[in-house]
Amino acid sequence: MERKEGTTYDSFSALDVRVGKILTANLHPKAKKPAYQLTIDFGALGVKKSSAQLTVQYQPEDLIGRLVVAVVNFPPRVIGGFTSEVLVLGAVHEDGAVTLLTPERAVPLGAPIA
Repeated sequence: MERKEGTTYDSFSALDVRVGKILTANLHPKAKKPAYQLTIDFGALGVKKSSAQLTVQYQPEDLIGRLVVAVVNFPPRVIGGFTSEVLVLGAVHEDGAVTLLTPERAVPLGAPIA
C-alpha cells in the first residue's frame, strides 16, 4: 500500500475510536465483496452494526466474543442494504486479507483509544 500524506493531530483526534465486543457475526449475503454483518457492544455507547470484510481469515464463530477497535463517529453507510454504523479496524495484507486490531488485555467496553 502507498503511504498517505501527512495530517495533523487535530485531524486524528477528531476520530472517536473505541473498544467493542462482537456479539454476532453472519455472512453478508448482498455485499459486493465477501463480508460479515457484525453486531458489536460498545458498553455505554450501545450496540452498533458493522459490515466488515473479514472472511479471508475469520469464520463467524471465531469472531464472537472478540474485542475489536472501531471508529464510532463516521456517518452510517448502507452496504448491500445493511446499515453499517461503525468501521472496524484491521491491518490489510497485500492479498486483501484483514487482521483485526485488538487490545492486548481486557478493557472496558467503549474504552476510547488515544
